[in-house]
Amino acid sequence: MSSQPRDVSAAPSTAAELSPAEPAAAGPAPAEPATTAVTDEAPAPAAVPSPRAQIAAALKRERLRADLSLSEVARRAGVGKSTMSGLEAGTGNPSIETMWALAAALDIPLSRLLDPPQHEVALVHAGDLPSLPSATSNYAATLLSASPSNARRDIYFIQAEPGEPRISQPHPVGTIEHVILGQGAARIEVLGQSYELRVGDYLTHPGDQSHKFTALEPGTNTVIVVESS
Repeated sequence: MSSQPRDVSAAPSTAAELSPAEPAAAGPAPAEPATTAVTDEAPAPAAVPSPRAQIAAALKRERLRADLSLSEVARRAGVGKSTMSGLEAGTGNPSIETMWALAAALDIPLSRLLDPPQHEVALVHAGDLPSLPSATSNYAATLLSASPSNARRDIYFIQAEPGEPRISQPHPVGTIEHVILGQGAARIEVLGQSYELRVGDYLTHPGDQSHKFTALEPGTNTVIVVESS
């Protein structure tokens, strides 16, 4: 008896037919590691106090050091109490004559009221420092460098225009002034003599004698070194 052929068409596959596995659900992307921005920029320099603020701080500092009231300093200097109060508040605009009077009242060199911040290395811009105009002539003085404690010399930058001369009363005994003309022309009168300075000229004279400075050309400027013992 012949055997019937076996129908294998309906037989199950010996290898399981499996659909491709579903990929695992993606989780949240890993956080990027935090980074700190690094720049080559230097920190911004501290703000430089305004000229009026420098004078106000110095005036109050020296008055308190001398243990004097605001009224007493004003009286000694021959200025109004309201003027003195305004200067210490940083709202006043003092003349060089007023500042000399205040320095005399406090028994200190004028430079102590104008001394800019000191640095080991510093580029000094005259426009950043207090400039004291004269009340009697077109003349303004700017302290460029104050005397260190072991010396007595102050350096001023002077700007002056033709017109009324600037008359300086005698400074303390032993004071010597050194004048170097940078631009324009000027006349200095001292000890009964008159001296005309041109660009590059240098004059030294006793500062403890009354002396007079007159600008002869527009835009005159000079550097004056005040040396005292």
